[in-house]
Amino acid sequence: MDERNEKLIQGKERLAAIGRTRPKNTAPTAGKLPPGQHEVKNWPVLDLGVHPDIPFDKWTLRIEGWVENPVTLTWADYQKLPFIEKTADFHCVTTWSKFDNHWTGVAFQTICDLVKPKANATHVYFTGYDDYSTNLSLPAAIDDALLVHEWEGQPLPREHGGPVRIVVSKIYAWKGAKWVKEIIFLPHDRLGFWELRGYSNTADPWTDDRYS
Repeated sequence: MDERNEKLIQGKERLAAIGRTRPKNTAPTAGKLPPGQHEVKNWPVLDLGVHPDIPFDKWTLRIEGWVENPVTLTWADYQKLPFIEKTADFHCVTTWSKFDNHWTGVAFQTICDLVKPKANATHVYFTGYDDYSTNLSLPAAIDDALLVHEWEGQPLPREHGGPVRIVVSKIYAWKGAKWVKEIIFLPHDRLGFWELRGYSNTADPWTDDRYS
């Protein structure tokens, strides 16, 4: 990942180091806004400074690990999966929240039905075409994760992770990998890119759970 923005990464690492020493913001907020967040109307672009350009005919998603039926999906395979529509909020650890996004994609339960996780699978590890990685417990992924290819009725823009990204709504958005390339089911947890650099492994916006 030679093109990534190392200065941005170092800045966020310093932010995490500082953030670990400050008290969490537990002040109650009105409505749907978690503590320490503010609402935005636009959708800011945040990443490692790399925007992979993956044509539909070159895109694949490998799903493997502790599963009975590992698969590699092409775009044509993905299009045959059942889609759902979901309206949900999006909370970024950099303190902004965007409400009522309209997503179209594949529920994580559908992925589980396809690959059949083994009984001892407890966690999921995601990687992206930009070499980003992140992790979720398997129950959290089933409850909250969505593979998204459309936003507001249009193809997901490249800068936001198109053709397909992972979206989570109940936790901070860094837990949703852009340009998703691989999903690995594991019998244990494996920390991802930001989790290894001082960011919370649980990432609950309602408890201001930003840093480890």
